[in-house]
Amino acid sequence: MKKRRFYDRAFKENAVKLTYERGKDQTKVIAGELGITAKILSRWRQEFKKFGTGSFCGTGYLRLTPEQKIITNLEKKIKDSKVTLEILKKGTEVVSQGYVKTKDFIEDNKSKFSIIKMCTVLEVSRTTYYNRKTQEFTDTETRVILFKQQITSIFYEFKKKYGPVKVTKELQSRGVKIQYASVRFYMEMLGLRRKAKRKFKATTDSHHNHYVSPNVLNRVFTVGEPASAWVSDITYIQTIIGFMYLTIIMDLFDRKIIGWSLSYGMSTRQTTLRAWEMAVKNRKITKELIFHSDRGVQYANKMFTNKLDSYKLVRRSMSRKGNSTDNSVCENFFFYFKAELLVGNNLLSRKQLKLEVYEYIENWYNKKRRHTFLGFKTIEEFDRINLDKFGEAN
Repeated sequence: MKKRRFYDRAFKENAVKLTYERGKDQTKVIAGELGITAKILSRWRQEFKKFGTGSFCGTGYLRLTPEQKIITNLEKKIKDSKVTLEILKKGTEVVSQGYVKTKDFIEDNKSKFSIIKMCTVLEVSRTTYYNRKTQEFTDTETRVILFKQQITSIFYEFKKKYGPVKVTKELQSRGVKIQYASVRFYMEMLGLRRKAKRKFKATTDSHHNHYVSPNVLNRVFTVGEPASAWVSDITYIQTIIGFMYLTIIMDLFDRKIIGWSLSYGMSTRQTTLRAWEMAVKNRKITKELIFHSDRGVQYANKMFTNKLDSYKLVRRSMSRKGNSTDNSVCENFFFYFKAELLVGNNLLSRKQLKLEVYEYIENWYNKKRRHTFLGFKTIEEFDRINLDKFGEAN
């Protein structure tokens, strides 16, 4: 029986590259030179064309396209984060009860989590764990470990978006007595740094002949009641296969995003109109409202102007030409949105981006994020305090 030959990945890739260099019509000649059949070489070409660098993985391994690799890696990270969070949620309670309890927790859960993973997450040295199973931490050691675990838990719970100030406020809101200096010290010790920020350019097309409103808002970004001043802007987001465009409408009263649209194109119907329709459903206009935006064509054209004019209580306001600080609140939102959601991450598919944007705006920004402007309260906490004065804001 003829012995079957096996070819390594490098051989297959080089063979395929030869066919690209010398032309597909030379496939049969190249196959003869390499001692393989033209059929095998053609099959390798098809695989390389479909999976690129993910080709020729070998038996037992999945062949993945670049997009599938990104998704697989994201899924692994999400799974690992869930395991870490589960360990922290269960383990933080026992850490405060001393080392023996911590050791018991690790022993009781080693069938569910690896000892290495639990020791890493709970900041317990494996050497110490194995050598001191019958000993307890001192009260000071226990308190420090508890602080570290609580800080780490919050840092990852809020997806690395909080620095020492907001981590301190979140801990204090949960009844933990700890000061900013201590939180900063422990975060530096643990290497917990919020996601890096970088500047992003805006997307505004103000070269048009449409009517432009004066700057009525005049940078007064603090208002005393809901639905008295809204600001809006549009930004772009790069995906694996092109750009998508995010339009937001924010109420200056509580900084809530009351209307938004994520679209493939920049037409008025896809951007400003869709965001406006969501905004007026979420928050009623009962008295005069200033609506402020830049001079982009999506805000200045007849279609959108007519829509706003149909609301008799709406008063238009636009930024001065080339002056982004006239709409700095929206600029600030997009800055943190991209820093917290996009910087340091791989490009997302359009489908994944839709899910991430919804999660960020509706479940993170509007509900959980602590806002400096609101005295480090969440929007929900701020609205709850003002409920008696203004009624249901949402």
